[in-house]
Amino acid sequence: MASSCDTEDEVKGDKYRSHIYGEGEKNTKWRFGAPPNYDVVNKLFEEGRTQEWPNGSLEERVQNLVKTWEMELVHKMDPADYKTVNTTNFTISINGGKPLLLQEVRKIGSYNLFLQTSLPQNLRVFDPSIETPESSHQAFITTFPRGFAVEILQVYSGPPVIAYKFRHWAFMEGPFKGHAPTGEMAQFHGIGIFHVDEMMRVEKVEFFYDPNELLASLVKSPLSNDSEASTNSSSSAGCPFFNKLTQV
Repeated sequence: MASSCDTEDEVKGDKYRSHIYGEGEKNTKWRFGAPPNYDVVNKLFEEGRTQEWPNGSLEERVQNLVKTWEMELVHKMDPADYKTVNTTNFTISINGGKPLLLQEVRKIGSYNLFLQTSLPQNLRVFDPSIETPESSHQAFITTFPRGFAVEILQVYSGPPVIAYKFRHWAFMEGPFKGHAPTGEMAQFHGIGIFHVDEMMRVEKVEFFYDPNELLASLVKSPLSNDSEASTNSSSSAGCPFFNKLTQV
């Protein structure tokens, strides 16, 4: 499903993601100045996954495609460097909402996109309308210092329309919007649909899930006295350690 790695990828690379190292990435513009390192979140994934797919299976290939696609959207600055995305035709929709173009996704940021809500602002645990891409990443890298792992639970159909069930999980080992860390697992499940072209590039994405499954687990602890300061701090510049860790 994901493209094969080149020789350098085989020596220095990520076992679940392509297009990080190698000749094809020598001119890639990385968001944090260098290729991301997924060692910590890969360890979380391997310790917590519920399925271990055989090498070369459809499930493994879909899982690697999803991980590589997420890596490119988060870490590559220039869409011209994307290898898993048909940047001309790409759209994404969440829970049947309006399809968004690639430039809209890049402007909003991935967490703000995935946590869209129709709730009144005073009832929002996390308000993507006031967050920047940088502040939302800062909030979640603080809450999930070991990253935010994803696994494929089941694949319902193969290309050109890949439908699959996924699970995202992490451990709340840092504060979230003034709520103290619990150390407990936070997770959510959903359905993803990737429409791919003849080159296996993603050109249309549909996701269906309940974001409250995740958010409810982050507000179990009471707000601290300095919760306002904690909330405001999430709007600061991007985390300087984000190039060392990643969320997906």
